[in-house]
Amino acid sequence: MSSGPILPLVAAIIALGVGAKVLADRYQVPSVLFLLLAGILLGPVSGVIGDALGFDRLVSLETFGDALSPIVGLAVAIIVFEGAFHLKLRKLRESPAAALRLVTVGAVVSLVGTAIAVRFALGSSWRIAFLVGALLVATGPTVITPIMDVVPVRDRVAAALETEGIVNDVTAAILAVVVFESLTLGTPDAGQFVSQFLQRLGVGVVVGIVIAVAIWYLVRFVDLSPGNAPQNARLLVLAGAIVAFSGADTLASEAGIAAAATAGVLLGNADLPYEEDIEAFKGDITLVVLSFVFIALAALLEFDYLLELGFGGIVLVAAVALVVRPLLVFLSATGDRLTTGEKLFMSFVAPRGIIPASVSTLFAIEMTSRANEFREEAAAVGGAEAQELLAQAATYDQQSQILVGTVFLVIMATVAIEGGLARHTAEFLDVIPMRVIVVGGGKVGRSLTTRLEARGENVVIVEEDRDVVETARKGGFTVHSGDGTDSEELQAAGIDNARTVVATTGDDEINLLVAQLATSKFDVENVIARVNDPSNVDAFEDLNVRTISSTDATAWAIDNAIERPALARWMTQIGREGDVQEVEVNSSAFVGRPIREIGPELPAGCLVALVTRDGETFVPAADDTIQRGDHVTLLGQSEAVHEAMQRVNSE
Repeated sequence: MSSGPILPLVAAIIALGVGAKVLADRYQVPSVLFLLLAGILLGPVSGVIGDALGFDRLVSLETFGDALSPIVGLAVAIIVFEGAFHLKLRKLRESPAAALRLVTVGAVVSLVGTAIAVRFALGSSWRIAFLVGALLVATGPTVITPIMDVVPVRDRVAAALETEGIVNDVTAAILAVVVFESLTLGTPDAGQFVSQFLQRLGVGVVVGIVIAVAIWYLVRFVDLSPGNAPQNARLLVLAGAIVAFSGADTLASEAGIAAAATAGVLLGNADLPYEEDIEAFKGDITLVVLSFVFIALAALLEFDYLLELGFGGIVLVAAVALVVRPLLVFLSATGDRLTTGEKLFMSFVAPRGIIPASVSTLFAIEMTSRANEFREEAAAVGGAEAQELLAQAATYDQQSQILVGTVFLVIMATVAIEGGLARHTAEFLDVIPMRVIVVGGGKVGRSLTTRLEARGENVVIVEEDRDVVETARKGGFTVHSGDGTDSEELQAAGIDNARTVVATTGDDEINLLVAQLATSKFDVENVIARVNDPSNVDAFEDLNVRTISSTDATAWAIDNAIERPALARWMTQIGREGDVQEVEVNSSAFVGRPIREIGPELPAGCLVALVTRDGETFVPAADDTIQRGDHVTLLGQSEAVHEAMQRVNSE
């Protein structure tokens, strides 16, 4: 196609991608849902309409020509790198055992289980079944990260799913290439299969490490032009992702994905300067390339491929989503502190994304090319040999259709159903931490939110001043723009799912009205209000609202600095080095046992400071027994306190 028609098409695809992101944020669903829909409209739907009205479909293989493969490759490099860059090792500590098993035991269960489902649901050969199974091992950051953006589950769930997505993207791509080569070039023995897999993985990891170290050294120790260092750092990191991918892929097919993932994880945890600038820049670039590639690949789909799967395709999707996925999740999470609801959420929210779509499309193109070569040979030789060549061509065509049809059917079903219903699923299973609503996005509100979010709370700021809203959003806070004294605005911000409401504005009348709404209309469990004029405290206490007087709080802080300097210094580090948390006791492992037995089982650096029972708070003695429903106050190092909270509160 000439440059004339293709440029408007590329512009339209990018515009649709941006529109998909805006709609996703507006309706709180993953953006891939709208990207998939846009691709189907540009491809198959436009083809159906074109057949009726006499014009060609807007997007087909001929649209991109030979450029599709390198375009998809570079896009995948950036997408995988960006997802890996966001995987923080400190977050992974929230659920290390489950995450490790998901990328080992879970990957094997997914591969074998999906292959069995494909074999018996569609009647395909074992080679094609294992090729589809290898591709569908991947969930991937392209679908998991958007879900985590709109479904703020606990860190342990997000860490396990994000780790699985990034690592299994690499595993799936390399496995698929090895299986595909065995399909087209002959079946290797088990030793060759493992050797090819490890070789590609090893090449990718080594190249990724080398590139990551080089970029880290340049960004951290080389003066990247004092006047424009942040921009140069962003460009170097982007170039590093592309170089890592292309370099490793040149050495071994599909090793580039492992290289991009390795470099991303290392650089994302290397404490780079200008890290916030780098993340923002990469996020925008990734949005553009993800939108383009996902829409373009979906547009290449043929409806006939899906229809030919028939009832077997429905059985396959059901088996993958309702049998294989729950099985691998529950096996992987055995013995972990994930709750049953969290395991069910992970079981039913695992849409497939860009790796299966891109790799299956490229495989299908190669299969079609080989089929055409056989037909050309058949036309040249004739006779019985020609019939054999035509039969081989038909086999490649059939395998190509099964591969693309199956992979895209699973992608479409899981993205539309699991991705689209992810938030509703999380709410039904009660795996979203109770919200904290902070009314007032000024300095006090933002400072409080920073502390709460550092402890894993799901906080939403409600603010109506546009300038303050913009400032808070630039700071990375979740902000609902609206009047905090309006009950409809509070509902839109999620007060129905809020455990705590805090009014932090500088106007006592506004704070009082917010407190009245929260206690009388929404029956919020915990309502706290900032009181700027101490004479107004009585009005708040008449509502049974806990108050923090700015005057008294300042006086207390100064008094502590004078009389209790060590405690005052330690309290300023709460949320960073030290922490104090109150949590309800639900774990049967702690109920009915004395403090002297519980203490040694808590993480080192953590102790039970207070116990609250029936409204009374006391310092526990060694022989005091903990009862179910007690609230214990844990004091100690931040990580130790956080881990102890999970143990004490796990059901």
